[in-house]
Amino acid sequence: MPRFRYKAACADGTIVETDIEGENEQRVRAQLEGQGLLVLDLQGRRSAARSLSWPRRSLSLREFLIFNQEFLALIKAGLSMLRTFDILAERTTHSGFHRALLAVREGIRGGASISDAMEIQPLYFSDLYRATIRSGEQAGNLAEVLQRYIAYLKLLISVREKVVKALAYPVFLSAFGLAVVGFLLGYVMPTFAEVYAESQAQLPLATQLLLNVIDHLGTWLPGVLVSFVLLGSGFYWWKRTPSGRWRWDWILLNLPLLGDIFLKNQTIRLTRTLATILAGGIPLLSALDITAKAMTNQVFRSALLSAMADVRDGFGLTQALKRGGFLPRMTLEMIEVGETTGFLESMLLEVAEFHEGELDLQLSRLTTWIEPALLLVMGVLVGGIVIVMYLPIFQLAGTV
Repeated sequence: MPRFRYKAACADGTIVETDIEGENEQRVRAQLEGQGLLVLDLQGRRSAARSLSWPRRSLSLREFLIFNQEFLALIKAGLSMLRTFDILAERTTHSGFHRALLAVREGIRGGASISDAMEIQPLYFSDLYRATIRSGEQAGNLAEVLQRYIAYLKLLISVREKVVKALAYPVFLSAFGLAVVGFLLGYVMPTFAEVYAESQAQLPLATQLLLNVIDHLGTWLPGVLVSFVLLGSGFYWWKRTPSGRWRWDWILLNLPLLGDIFLKNQTIRLTRTLATILAGGIPLLSALDITAKAMTNQVFRSALLSAMADVRDGFGLTQALKRGGFLPRMTLEMIEVGETTGFLESMLLEVAEFHEGELDLQLSRLTTWIEPALLLVMGVLVGGIVIVMYLPIFQLAGTV
């Protein structure tokens, strides 16, 4: 049986720290609490193994979706919150999230609400998620709120996967084409160069230029690689600065062809997030603040914070968003209709669905055009290199 080391407080206030045997952490914890002890810390072989993994990695959207689906199922089963978080902590394979769930459980055991207990774990529980849970706690419909949040996560994942899927094939095709070019220049062409050097024949200008490039490649390559590493490091650190992150996000939104895709992706995220928060009964100002923090694009985040300040000063939501000048005209018109008629939440969802349809169409068009274009470019590049390599042979055959 595995051994566990625990630290617990007795009823008289004394602290006990010793070892105990048990099947798993859950049974050991239940056994100690049955003895009237308040468990402060419990570590065993399982926990020690968990601590070897990276502790500060946040959860992916898909991992968080699975957690919420399990959370919802346990709530519907009617289990107590302490028992629910015991099971959730036991099921997760993420070491940091495991500790976070145990910390939330201890907070609930100490009398805190779920949302308040989650507040000390911002890496795993965002402002948006805590606000959603808080609204469910206050209204007494936590299961319904969780169901709505799960639907929101599924839609976010769906949009992200569409974008990734549309860009995956062009990236793979480009990488494969560059690998073929590298193979031709680094392995095949030097073989031809040796043959041509032995023949001492007069080479065509294109072949000679290509051979000169290959001859100097060994000299240039280290410098080129170092330059790329330095440029990449500089770009990484620049992008981590607030001004650099904002400028890079602005560039993404203004790229030809791809900029509109990034814009629609962020607009979908904004409208769905804001609709989800407002549906929970949260006031507009707080909803805008939470939505701004949930945005991954700094241009959208800063514009939303400015809009929040305008709303606080008495402007309507549509008017405040128009002053930011970052949303498409059609989006603003639809939001204005929802705000005027009093159906803002449903109209925000309509906006998201409208842009999702447009995004699907744009992605299909982009992949339809970019795939043959890349094939053409790679074919011309590879074919050109092959022709240049064989030019001396063709010339020799012509003279014969």
